[in-house]
Amino acid sequence: MRIAFAKPGLPKGGTIAVPVSEGGKLGPTAADLDRRIKGALTRAAASSRFAGKLDETLSVVAPRGIGCSRVVLVGAGKIGAFDALAAQRVGGALIAHLARSGETDVAVALDIVDGGSTGTAECAAHLAHGARLRGYRFDKYRTRQKPEEKPSLRRLTVQVPDPGAARRAHAPLAAVEDGVVAVRDLVSEPANVINPASFAAAARELTALGVKVEVLDAGKLRKLGLNAMLGVGQGSAHEPKLVILQWSGADRKAPPAAFVGKGVTFDSGGVSIKPAQGMEEMKTDMAGAAAVLGTIRSLAARRARANAVGVCAMVENMVSGRAQRPGDVVRSASGQTIEVVDTDAEGRLVLSDALWYAQDRFKPRAMIDLATLTGSIVVALGHEYAGLFANDDRLAEQLTAAGAATGERLWRMPAGEAYDERIKSDIADMKNDGGRWGDSINAAVMLKRFVGKTPWAHLDIAGVAWTNEDRPTAPKGATGFGVSLLDRFVTDCYEER
Repeated sequence: MRIAFAKPGLPKGGTIAVPVSEGGKLGPTAADLDRRIKGALTRAAASSRFAGKLDETLSVVAPRGIGCSRVVLVGAGKIGAFDALAAQRVGGALIAHLARSGETDVAVALDIVDGGSTGTAECAAHLAHGARLRGYRFDKYRTRQKPEEKPSLRRLTVQVPDPGAARRAHAPLAAVEDGVVAVRDLVSEPANVINPASFAAAARELTALGVKVEVLDAGKLRKLGLNAMLGVGQGSAHEPKLVILQWSGADRKAPPAAFVGKGVTFDSGGVSIKPAQGMEEMKTDMAGAAAVLGTIRSLAARRARANAVGVCAMVENMVSGRAQRPGDVVRSASGQTIEVVDTDAEGRLVLSDALWYAQDRFKPRAMIDLATLTGSIVVALGHEYAGLFANDDRLAEQLTAAGAATGERLWRMPAGEAYDERIKSDIADMKNDGGRWGDSINAAVMLKRFVGKTPWAHLDIAGVAWTNEDRPTAPKGATGFGVSLLDRFVTDCYEER
């Protein structure tokens, strides 16, 4: 779908959409349309109980008196509260409403800001942003769709007084959109397509944007001593890869922000095998690594004035005669030993080496890892927040603020010395599973042992990387969680002015 910005004006055909504030208050364009079609909008809203609540939609089809094939009322929420996130939801609601309507063109007359906290150009940019994100579809393997099942929309035009300002405001958001789409595509692919090598091949495509891409194979990982990561992948036919992405947009001497992603391209659980029901969903266990790739892609595409490095730890956790066993002990890259009491607690093994490698090689100013790490974080927070663990209060506050601004919300979880007792091992420095209770905390406490003195945050995204129902700006499936959040974090905290 093509996004465009234009000056206000009634189109000669297609659909025109008019946001309506809560309480049914029509903006100038909507009021003018209502007069032209002899009160049809007012009557339709009253008869359908349309009240302008955020995300509400109502179509008036084939109105007499104008050339448009339909007028769509879109709820914009309370007057004075129309901000960037509300604009994204309006864009998403509009696309969801029209996606398979048969309409090909829609123009949005954005003239209801009424004292909102965000200017018209920025709201227009965010409306387009929400529309693009909500309009995503992964149709690569659909071969027999009926015409009415296929999306029909080809063009969205947002009408604002200053289209140039809106285009400029949308440009960095377009880079984020491309990053989110890249993540959704990778996470949506089946595990017979995405494995450590094919993920690395996808990462190499970022060189076209100026990203330095380096891939360490199993032989190199052995020389570096990344045995915890190697142990997870030793049962698979696909060798592990450590994919390193470097974006240098600032002074090369400035330390980078480091993003580390868990990239388990399929997680069978290993010898501690998962139940068969739902195991197909374990293709998504590389969503953390995908989010790192998407973030670096976004920063590079918009030429961010910051240095950033992404470390994607790619493995496949499978069962075979070579697979790691419960009770094995591995010596990590840090020199610390880990008793593997559960081969299905593999993510913390993979991340332990990746985190150590990232902080040791790049000396980052801060390090953030993303991982679909534990089911217990979903029990605690559901699908509304990602879990945030941190050893640095300022970093935690910065990430929380970025999450609030982008709608990718974080909730800080506790951690402390008391939880260290749960991962004590009788024969090694630690064990990789502290038991059922507080498992997401136990995992975070283990990871903390591999970050040194670097300010660090761990984002457990198990509940937010995939959605089983349509969301305002994400259709059912992979969400791309993390790209908007981390791009905003870099913009607010690290980018040179």
